[in-house]
Amino acid sequence: MDTTRIGLDSEAELALSPRVRSWLRRRSSRADDWTAAQLAALKGGRTVSVVIPARDEQETVGQIVRTIRTTLVEEVPLVDEVLVVDSRSRDATARVAADAGARVVAQDDVLRPLPGMHGKGEALWKGLAATEGDLVVFVDGDLFDFTAGYVIGLLGPLLTDEAVDYVKGFYHRPLVNGSHTDVDGGGRVTELVARPLLNMYWPDLAGFVQPLAGEYAGRREVLESIPFVTHYGVEVGHLIDLLRWRGLDALAQVDLGMRTHRHQSTQALGQMAGQIMLTVMDRLDRSGRLTAQEAPSTLLAQFRRAAEGTARELVVTDLAVNERPPLRTIRTPTG
Repeated sequence: MDTTRIGLDSEAELALSPRVRSWLRRRSSRADDWTAAQLAALKGGRTVSVVIPARDEQETVGQIVRTIRTTLVEEVPLVDEVLVVDSRSRDATARVAADAGARVVAQDDVLRPLPGMHGKGEALWKGLAATEGDLVVFVDGDLFDFTAGYVIGLLGPLLTDEAVDYVKGFYHRPLVNGSHTDVDGGGRVTELVARPLLNMYWPDLAGFVQPLAGEYAGRREVLESIPFVTHYGVEVGHLIDLLRWRGLDALAQVDLGMRTHRHQSTQALGQMAGQIMLTVMDRLDRSGRLTAQEAPSTLLAQFRRAAEGTARELVVTDLAVNERPPLRTIRTPTG
């Protein structure tokens, strides 16, 4: 049955491989294809954890937690656990999340005495370690327009098709700049870096609308069997590793509608892009597809306007990509 909600132009579609064309039609769906009650009835004895990594997100994380708890815990018993991983916040993120009803853990307190690492992927890995659900949903903590449909949509394929192991969200991402709005101008790193590289080297992943989406879900046994890049390469690393291990048909994507969030500066996006490129090069190297006489430099030199005047100041960032091993290989310390 053709369930895709993606407009497929016949001529453009023919440029894709038959495998990707088939995948797009069979593995693309919409959040409103299911209701919370329908999925709760399909849970059986399985449990669901929602993990929200958050760093300085006091303005948004509370509403996200309240929405999940009210709609998907109290009204319909679809979600069993809501966890916020406080990723070294300097504001009231932890207190706001706890007041809204989440269980909150500090990123560095999970899996002690392992030394802490930096980055979003580290928070996700720690969130996986600190939860117990058979199905785990990851949701970013900076969303302004979050609805329960995000969680419902991501769980839909996992609860209705045992062949699906991992589900990515996709959406329209407006870019708001003062009074001007580019209705689909978000996702700049996706369009300038991630999508071209994936199409070049892993064309089977060409059908993903938002390969860097921070909203996705998977089966615990699968998530615990793959490494987590500790920085912004975590999402692209997941797709590449899962494609190799589980195959394209084990992956799916769901249209979640609209995503409005706090946008990062162009320089911050440059650092994100560098980490994604390093992750891609690492995966190419592991597969024997990269030939280089020396490793790429991990230092990124950028020039930004000084606090006063028009002068430029040099900023150098080390983008070195660290990685946590599959969680199942880690023995949780006791005592």
